[in-house]
Amino acid sequence: ASSTEGFSTLVAALSAAGLVETLQGAGPFTVFAPSDDAFAALPAGLLEKLLLPENVAVLTSILTYHVVSGTVMSADIMAGDVPTVEGSTVALDTASGVTVNGATVTTADVAASNGVIHVIDAVMVPPTVDLSKL
Repeated sequence: ASSTEGFSTLVAALSAAGLVETLQGAGPFTVFAPSDDAFAALPAGLLEKLLLPENVAVLTSILTYHVVSGTVMSADIMAGDVPTVEGSTVALDTASGVTVNGATVTTADVAASNGVIHVIDAVMVPPTVDLSKL
């Protein structure tokens, strides 16, 4: 993601959470990566709160909720629940394109050195996170 245009917010969030080295590891990983536009659509002030040092655990949960172990290309995605690195599951659907928890995959199969990236149009929040407590 760090070498692809449109992910500067994601890269900044990964850096703030200390996850850059983890996701540059051997993997393989499938990352459902929110675009900069997806982060911009968050409620006003939320991203700034998430990037505060005292909210690193919440930010880490949100970011790892977008990561699945293994390399899953779009042609191999099947409808159903899939466990994330965060520990909760995401719901994949293929009825009209590929969606993840209702977020649409806008660009699929972006090759990475340790897996694949699928660009999504929303930031997903795991059920374990209560954003109202920030």
